[in-house]
Amino acid sequence: MDIKLNFINNSNDQNNSEIVFFQKNVASDFNDTIVAWKVVKNCATGWHHNFNFTDEMAISATDSWGNEIVSPIPACNGQSFYVFKDSSGDQLAYNGQEANKDEVELKNDLTTGSISANIYKGGKLLATKTGVSPGQKAAFQFKPSLWVAVVSQVQEGEIMNSAIISDINTELSLLGLESADIVMTGGGIGPNASKLEFALENIKYDIMWKERNPS
Repeated sequence: MDIKLNFINNSNDQNNSEIVFFQKNVASDFNDTIVAWKVVKNCATGWHHNFNFTDEMAISATDSWGNEIVSPIPACNGQSFYVFKDSSGDQLAYNGQEANKDEVELKNDLTTGSISANIYKGGKLLATKTGVSPGQKAAFQFKPSLWVAVVSQVQEGEIMNSAIISDINTELSLLGLESADIVMTGGGIGPNASKLEFALENIKYDIMWKERNPS
């Protein structure tokens, strides 16, 4: 299901800041690489930017030669995949259900050569795990939330600098949502300037989710 999100710049920001959205892989270490999934640029005060957040994922792999499959494979929580070699080269395939129903797993079944495991959402790179050696696996698990921050000179699909990540502390829960506005406020120049902040407004919940969670 797609969640309709609308970023609104109601701030006094004078820096024409870039806004980055991403998720954290809670199945791995905090120091793992974090990817800029969605970057909003040139959205001035009083303007807005619509985008969709889907719960559908796809998985891919990059081999030690820098090759990646053309079309990532649709993936769901609880599924396992593996990379192996046949007569034409490295292959990626479904490997059945795994024990943890909240994770997507990719195993390196090659005899030599590390791989990178890649998760896509909405056609954009969401997360990556590099240096997966033969016999090892990468696991991905994401909370129903989106992290947001103000950045500069960051491109979608890029791994973000650890210094940027350490300054990011705004997590927005998307649990049960059908649509919402993500409103940025604050900013400015001089003694009246304040920290840029983000909040969800005009929240609309999915009817079926609301019926299952009446409280």
